[in-house]
Amino acid sequence: MNDGLPKSSNGTTPLTVAAFFKQLGTRADRLPKRLKQCADFIAANPDRVAVSTVAELAEAAGLQPSAVMRFCKEMGFEGFSQMQKLFRSDYAQNWPDYPTRLAQLRDHGTDSPSALLAEFVDVGRASLENLLATIEPVSLQQAVDVLVRADTIHMVGFRRAFPVTAYLAYAFEKMSVPAMLHSGVANINMQPLIRPKDAVIAITFSPYTQMTLDIASEARKAGASLVAITDVVTSPLAKLKATHLLVSELDVGAFRSLSASLSLSIALAVAVGTQRNKAQGTHDG
Repeated sequence: MNDGLPKSSNGTTPLTVAAFFKQLGTRADRLPKRLKQCADFIAANPDRVAVSTVAELAEAAGLQPSAVMRFCKEMGFEGFSQMQKLFRSDYAQNWPDYPTRLAQLRDHGTDSPSALLAEFVDVGRASLENLLATIEPVSLQQAVDVLVRADTIHMVGFRRAFPVTAYLAYAFEKMSVPAMLHSGVANINMQPLIRPKDAVIAITFSPYTQMTLDIASEARKAGASLVAITDVVTSPLAKLKATHLLVSELDVGAFRSLSASLSLSIALAVAVGTQRNKAQGTHDG
């Protein structure tokens, strides 16, 4: 079984975009600076590969075209056209024409509350559809299994991610799942409460919150399991040997929707609560 990564004269050539990102996640930290910059940009903007020329992609990433070409070869492709063909074939069926719709909405102006609402609904819908394409069922089940086994589940996420962790805490409390919300209130550090048999749900998106990364790192050192909800395979959380679930949220201006993140979190919480209660019922019986 090769996970879609057959050998080629250039190393390993991914056969699917999922395989591409799996390979990228294991190699990103070892790439030279410019190639790492290219990797980070593509991880955050995969659609750009399918619709851009080499020059356009390089300019958007702040690189020279030669750096993009080196990146393609580093990933096992003969050139940019081969990598672009992979992205086009894999993503074509999942592309709704949301950029066009958003452009039309902006043409009508965003000073109207109803226009803003329409934009947020549109990007929320797009984010939810992307979620179904980016979440791997195997990874989701692995995350549920990790959390079901945990003595206590710790939710860690600040700034934009805090509403997601707060909702998780609420859901777990309703299902009687032992859980603790790390809120950062009064700058109280609750990290020492994380034990080896516990699990941490760490949530952060670019630009990544250092406090979340620090707590997640210390939790791993303490022997706790880690489930990371983040945006790309090159996220700092992905380096911590976490079970990671990727969420890509679109934005309206500088404000990002949380539609996909909240949908993923409630699905995760309900799945964990259901399995824990089922296991408890079997034990009691």
